[in-house]
Amino acid sequence: MAAPAPTRADDESSVAAAAGEEGEGVLGAIKSIFDPNEKTKAGKVLPKAYLKAAREVVRTLRESLEEDDGGDMARFRRNADAAKESIREFLGGWRGQQAVVAEESYVALEKAIRSLAEFYSKAGPSAPLPQDVKNKILDDLSTADAYL
Repeated sequence: MAAPAPTRADDESSVAAAAGEEGEGVLGAIKSIFDPNEKTKAGKVLPKAYLKAAREVVRTLRESLEEDDGGDMARFRRNADAAKESIREFLGGWRGQQAVVAEESYVALEKAIRSLAEFYSKAGPSAPLPQDVKNKILDDLSTADAYL
């Protein structure tokens, strides 16, 4: 007859443990909202603001380069303007920042942006981007994306 009491205590302790784990999950979620850092795909912890800005550059620049093949000039211009703005924000906020300057994603994005800038500074702002330059930039964007 004493057997039910330990079972009940075991049940209560397991319920308490489950509640504690659930509470930790909620608490963990709340902490992650206010944490200024985030874990990347590569497992590194970097500032959320950097990751957001870098992901935006990857997304908008990739869309712009892929739209270039489509032939719709107005749509290409909109995408190019969005990419230009995201690049400007990224460089304005993160260029030379010690927290990220050695990160693979930063190095790859800087390479992609530099390739784009070098091409347009030589060929002019409305020159069509050659496929080899486009492929090099897309490769750099893929590298950056893999580390974000």
